[in-house]
Amino acid sequence: MLGVDKNASEDDIKKAYRKIAIKYHPDRNPGDKTAEEKFKEAAEAYDVLHDPQKRQQYDQFGFEGLQGMGGFSGGGGFSMDDIFSMFGSVFGGGGGFGGFSGFGGGGRQAARHHGSDLRLKVRLSLLDVANGVTKKFKVKKDITCPHCNGSGAENGSSAETCPTCHGSGMEVRTKQTMFGIMQTQSPCHTCGGEGTVIKNKCKHCGGTGVVKGEEVVEINIPKGVGDGMVFTVSGKGNAGQHNGVAGDIQVFIEEEENDTFIRDGQDLIYNLLLDFPTAALGGDVRIPTIEGTKLKIKIEPGTQPGKTLRLRGKGLPAVQGYGRGMGDLVVNVSVYVPKTLSRSEKEMLEKMKESDNFQGDNSTKQTIFQKFKNYFN
Repeated sequence: MLGVDKNASEDDIKKAYRKIAIKYHPDRNPGDKTAEEKFKEAAEAYDVLHDPQKRQQYDQFGFEGLQGMGGFSGGGGFSMDDIFSMFGSVFGGGGGFGGFSGFGGGGRQAARHHGSDLRLKVRLSLLDVANGVTKKFKVKKDITCPHCNGSGAENGSSAETCPTCHGSGMEVRTKQTMFGIMQTQSPCHTCGGEGTVIKNKCKHCGGTGVVKGEEVVEINIPKGVGDGMVFTVSGKGNAGQHNGVAGDIQVFIEEEENDTFIRDGQDLIYNLLLDFPTAALGGDVRIPTIEGTKLKIKIEPGTQPGKTLRLRGKGLPAVQGYGRGMGDLVVNVSVYVPKTLSRSEKEMLEKMKESDNFQGDNSTKQTIFQKFKNYFN
């Protein structure tokens, strides 16, 4: 959207955004819905790329890693007020992007309250990771006051234009200095930059527009996420005062240990313990899969401890295609040695020892640990 490469600097990103924002600004393209959507998309792209955490998530996991983070959502994540409020200061203040006042209506957008973010930790099984899962949580949070519908004003009354800033949300102060007359702007001390004041405050929320409450939040977790990954669900955090912008929920992924498999990125490792006759003679064995079914594999005669078998595409999926399509199931073979033997079993093994086929070559031996270690190297 911004036309910058993956290694673009903060300054490159800012310049690219400024150029596109000017091109598609609604005041330059009145009534053009396509231009308005591109204007919003550019703002959301900038929101992702100038934020180190969001940029890292996008670089690593693509669009899926940005689920709910407010960026690259086709313009649906931001309103025009959000865009002017969040990025106006980056380009010189106001909707005019500094020096382009003809585009922004000439006035500053009134400040909007932003609700604070919440954090949730989600524990996932390996099966949840493989298939993706939807989780529901009952979250205690600030919600919009149902009595005043978030306005903060008692029923029958409404907010009034601030008498100090006359609705602009800003105060202009003039001061005589040694360099001449200087003007400074700052948020209005009376309304806090909102442009309005509430005289008859709601008795339930005290004029804030929010109260303590609960909400059931549904979180869709994509396939292939990993332990330690963090993604954001936008607009599900604490409600903003006076119908402001709701905060987000940061979701921290914690993966449960699995009794059957060891995860190695997208690959799954299964330790197969063979009986000695099957290792020596070969045969078919069944191994578990992540879905709970059994998979038949062929063991070649003379299979050695430490041998690995790779079953392509039987591992874990990538997050939204970032990486291989599917990982593998890696079977690490070891051979079971019984701790106790019957007399007849001992006699058979004693006879086997005399055969040249049972005489190992010490120069080529490799322990199971060494082979297992080599797999990761």
